Amino acid sequence: MAKVSDIYGSMVFNEHTMQERLPSATYKSLLKTIKEGEPLEIEVANVVAHAMKEWAIEKGATHFTHWFQPLSGITSEKHDSFLDPVSDGRAIMSFSGKELIQGEPDASSFPSGGLRATFEARGYTAWDPTSYAFIKDEVLCIPTAFCSYTGEALDKKTPLLRSMSAIDEQANRVLALFGEEYERVVPTLGSEQEYFLISEKDYAKRMDLVMTGRTMFGYAPCKGQELEEHYFGAIRPTVNEFMKELDNELWSLGVSARTKHNEVAPAQHELAPIFTNVNRAIDENLLTMEKMRLLASHYGLVCLQHEKPFAGINGSGKHNNWSLSKGKRNLLEPGESPMDNLRFLVFLTGVIQAVDNYQELLRMSVASAGNDHRLGADEAPPAIISIFLGDELTEIVDALVDEHEYTNAEKVAMDLGVDVLPNFLKDNTDRNRTSPFAFTGNKFEFRMPGSAVNLSDANMILNTAMAKSLKDFADAMEGKAGEDFESAAIEYIRTTLAAHQRIIFNGNGYADEWTAEAARRGLSNKPTTADALPCFVDPKSIALFEEFGVLSETEVRSRYEVKLEKYNKLLNIEVRTMKRMVRRIFLPAINEYATEVANGINAIRAACAGADVAQQEELLRRLLSGIREIDTQLRALGKLHHETLEIKNEQEKANTYAHEIIPIMDKLRAAVDDLEVLVDRDHWPVPTYNDMLFYV
Repeated sequence: MAKVSDIYGSMVFNEHTMQERLPSATYKSLLKTIKEGEPLEIEVANVVAHAMKEWAIEKGATHFTHWFQPLSGITSEKHDSFLDPVSDGRAIMSFSGKELIQGEPDASSFPSGGLRATFEARGYTAWDPTSYAFIKDEVLCIPTAFCSYTGEALDKKTPLLRSMSAIDEQANRVLALFGEEYERVVPTLGSEQEYFLISEKDYAKRMDLVMTGRTMFGYAPCKGQELEEHYFGAIRPTVNEFMKELDNELWSLGVSARTKHNEVAPAQHELAPIFTNVNRAIDENLLTMEKMRLLASHYGLVCLQHEKPFAGINGSGKHNNWSLSKGKRNLLEPGESPMDNLRFLVFLTGVIQAVDNYQELLRMSVASAGNDHRLGADEAPPAIISIFLGDELTEIVDALVDEHEYTNAEKVAMDLGVDVLPNFLKDNTDRNRTSPFAFTGNKFEFRMPGSAVNLSDANMILNTAMAKSLKDFADAMEGKAGEDFESAAIEYIRTTLAAHQRIIFNGNGYADEWTAEAARRGLSNKPTTADALPCFVDPKSIALFEEFGVLSETEVRSRYEVKLEKYNKLLNIEVRTMKRMVRRIFLPAINEYATEVANGINAIRAACAGADVAQQEELLRRLLSGIREIDTQLRALGKLHHETLEIKNEQEKANTYAHEIIPIMDKLRAAVDDLEVLVDRDHWPVPTYNDMLFYV
């Protein structure tokens, strides 16, 4: 068995490989591009391309691709071979600097929100050297940005990179006030990925899972997660074999997969990597999701990454652990005495201001049809944005706002009362699992993103909002120095925290009382995607993005249209799937069983006149009543669905799906699910929750 240290990064053209393969001058020039954002010269690109090709061919690669993230949220790739035929009938393997830095995929068939028409096909991909190239399935994959012929961003990566530039510029303006020289400030990210694994055989028999990624029908299992025995429990042997192959694949791709365990729900699991720069972390998370889906089939399993594949048990999230780094220093590290760490307090205040000012945008960034089922379901944060700081930082904020003395909290030694167990120091904050945005020691954990989401949107918005906070501080402080700067900075922190204190909440986000309290505080509550999306095109949002060059108004509006269209299309698919399953799968099975029960009643009476068949008759009555209810809801759903399809305005259509169609879908599901426990098992046409969640 190969050592992990030998496997790790073996399929990545990383800095170690660059240093080995590139001339010293080329390596230094490329490193300036990667670490300092210097422009890349074509002469350098040619040398890099040749070295990259030679390395890739040695690793078995035959093709290359510009690997990008269209607005659909997944990744896309078009493979071109290195093959270059020559006149004597042979072929050489070639790869130029131009092919490395620029590609030209068809841009007409990707979501564009009106930026591209079908007859306008030209688009460009541009190499992102800050995210390493890698080899996947004999293909050299080059992470790239994707834009239209007219220059608008058609992808998730481009605005993310722009937001990183914005936060770098503004953070260094702030740090210069503290006398620090320029060094690139980079947002960092660690993304925890939750997912389900179920049997391929069960999956193939569930049209709803195949078409929508979630079960649209299903009665609660006899045992769910109430015994809390699956969380951190022993991992099934088959699942463990899958996880081992997944680790090896990810390690070879340079993905620092570190933690794996069973999650709360049966058949649910989690993988967490070590943090890295936000751009690379998102690329690696998308790779992780792809590998999970592909490798599961090696073990007769299917990986479900929908936010809520099973009703009534926990759904899957993707926790976004975000921080800011300058070199090897974490700018959100409080230090031994946070109250005395003025720089930390400036950045903490900036986060609080950003989250409060742009809470609706952050909510919008994680909005999806799937996540609507998960948020606020006593397993994930509610749809209301708030910040958890923990006791010590909250007391510091209170002391600053109220201008009273703060006594430093001492580290508390934890004595477990058993001599052989070691004593250890308690952290300065607990963890709040119900908070959407929680401080966890030296980073913020944004817990709202769903498992299927591309994290680019959330981090692009978070970066841009934070850049705005830092700019406001730098604008107010420029020209001040020494004691004048310190006193002005403390006063700025005090007044800013006082203005945004409403966003801080350390309590139970699941409690009904919090909804009322949040409303009293004036916090936004957008429970559905249809409610959340309009803020994207609010003048305040457009002004934010345009101020920092992250998105133009045209690009913002196109993304809003793409998100609306995707939501409506997904709901249309769900409705069509639901109607098809009821008509062609459930009703025939239920009718068949009802007929069998009726024939049984007649047979008993014929064999034994006067026999008591009250129980059988009651069962038949319940079946027939259920069939009538299913038919009623099915007709109501069909009628409203056809009317909704005629709505031209996409926002109006989304509102109808969210607030009128989904309630009918819920009623139809309930009517079918009620009969699942009445119909004989041999007659029920699909695997049940008991079957799918507790496979061997």
